[in-house]
Amino acid sequence: MGRADSLAKLAWAYGLHLTRRRLTRSRSQLEDLLATYGPDGIRPLQPSERERHAHLIGCINCGLCALAAGRIGKTRLPDMASSYMRLYARLGDASADIDGDEPDLKAAASACPVGVPLDEVAAIVRRMTAG
Repeated sequence: MGRADSLAKLAWAYGLHLTRRRLTRSRSQLEDLLATYGPDGIRPLQPSERERHAHLIGCINCGLCALAAGRIGKTRLPDMASSYMRLYARLGDASADIDGDEPDLKAAASACPVGVPLDEVAAIVRRMTAG
């Protein structure tokens, strides 16, 4: 009898939960999200970047761009192409690596088998790491 009673209480609580969810307005969690990740330097994508997002994250980490650009730095170009969306710990290295002795991003992008526009990715990495 105890198990059936527990299941009935659980079903009742879940029903109340679903009812409350339908009756109350959901509040935006954007401020909480920005407050949580802001100190880490993670910034939201701009609308134009969000629009191009699917095209910008197509990097398959093959390394052909690094060979075409003749670039060996702290961050491999394929890592730069995926760091701004996947590996936030590498974002600072990627930003420092594209400053100064600039890799030939046009040659690198032309060698990319999936067509990742590395100059756009580099611009996003610079913007997201700007202090």
